[in-house]
Amino acid sequence: MLHIHYSDTAKERGRTLRKQGILGEVLLWERLRRRQMHGYQFNRQKPLDKYIVDFYYRKLDLVIEVDGASHQEGQAHRADEDRENALRAMGLSVLRFSEKEVRYQMPDVLERIS
Repeated sequence: MLHIHYSDTAKERGRTLRKQGILGEVLLWERLRRRQMHGYQFNRQKPLDKYIVDFYYRKLDLVIEVDGASHQEGQAHRADEDRENALRAMGLSVLRFSEKEVRYQMPDVLERIS
């Protein structure tokens, strides 16, 4: 289990993002919150270093990202790859899902997380 620092600015940004979450994030959070998945305690919009990840389970150093349509191609896609590589370099495991997968294939998403 890693201890990763973050700034107070990132913490405030995480709070803002929790309020503005895309539908896929909200739907997945409904399945992960309150230890519903095998008793795991997930955090939502968790600051890690200079990044804010959608979901984080500390005991397994697991990051889960839900990408909206804007993340599928171009500069946003490249930025996601760079970010994922940086998170992995910190010793974190990263699972990435499209919002479409979360919205329409929730059982498959939960199985993969499990």
